[in-house]
Amino acid sequence: MTHVTELEHPIVSHKLAILRDENTSSPDFRKTLMELGNIMSWPVFSHLNVTPTQVKTPMEHTTQSVLVKPYPCIVSILRAGNGMADAFSASLPEAPIGYIGMQRDSDTHIAEPYFKKLPDQIEERQIILVDPMLATGSSASQAAGFLKKDGARKILFVCLVAAPEGIEYFHQQHADIPIITAALDRKLDENAYILPGLGDAGDRIYGTE
Repeated sequence: MTHVTELEHPIVSHKLAILRDENTSSPDFRKTLMELGNIMSWPVFSHLNVTPTQVKTPMEHTTQSVLVKPYPCIVSILRAGNGMADAFSASLPEAPIGYIGMQRDSDTHIAEPYFKKLPDQIEERQIILVDPMLATGSSASQAAGFLKKDGARKILFVCLVAAPEGIEYFHQQHADIPIITAALDRKLDENAYILPGLGDAGDRIYGTE
């Protein structure tokens, strides 16, 4: 069964309240998303693999855990995922960033792919797949499927808010991939938007309609 972790923390809740507020401007939304993504990156990065390595300090030799190579990568589900990818990259610039473009059909609510660009050695890297919303689960599930077809074996999915319908669907397709989210929301509405949600994350990040 998919392991779902909700990050319960006062600052996570505070930043999420700003993102949920319909009166938050696009510049403030981007700024707050960057801040929240940075906060979330630390518990997410606790899942990364490390190996003991000897380091010579100015005083003596010591053993320190360092990231396993090839370094983990961040994969953004376009376009809204870019806000989270940028925040995670600020904490871990060693991680290359990949992109998978998914667009939801307005009638069927099913996500359809239009672009993919991934780092090399994808089959050897730990992958942090990011998208602010887990609504129907279609985009995240298809993106994870693309990664697996390319040989990826170690994937973690991270979002800001998740609906139970999306979690269930994602679990049906990828029971091996853990989910980390800032909030478990109530349900989807008739248009497959998350309630209470935070609206269309892509539009709010980039100021589009």
